[in-house]
Amino acid sequence: MFDPLRDDLMVQQQIHGSWQHMVGVIMLNQTGRKPVKTTLPEFLYWFPTPYALINADEEFVKSIIKPLGMVNVRYQRLVRMSQDYLTWDGNDATKLYGIGKYGSDSYEIFFKQNYSVEPTDKELKRYLEEEVYESI
Repeated sequence: MFDPLRDDLMVQQQIHGSWQHMVGVIMLNQTGRKPVKTTLPEFLYWFPTPYALINADEEFVKSIIKPLGMVNVRYQRLVRMSQDYLTWDGNDATKLYGIGKYGSDSYEIFFKQNYSVEPTDKELKRYLEEEVYESI
C-alpha cells in the first residue's frame, strides 16, 4: 500500500518536477483532492517519468487511475500530455495537451514563482493569499 499525500498541503507542494506537476493537474481535473492524494503516489511509483507512462500497458495505467473517474479521458490526457512534454520548452504550460488555465496558473506559481498571475481557482487564490502574500 502507498502512503497518501499529506492532507494539509496542496498536491503541488508535494510533488517533484514539472512533469509530475502536470500529472497532478490532470488528475485533479473534475476530481476531489482526496482521491488524487491517494492515487498519485502509486501512479508515480509505477510511472516516475513520461517515458515510463508512454510505454506502459494501457490497462495497467487505467487500473491505477480508475478511482479518479473519467478513466479513458484521463488516460488519453496523461499520455498525450506526456508525449508533448518530451519536446516542451518549459514556458507556456497550455501548450501541453490537457493543461488549461488552472494548470498554467499552478505551474507559474509553483515552478516559476510568478506570483503576478491572477488565478480563478479558489485553492490557488488561497495559497497565494495565505502562503505567499502574508510572507512578503
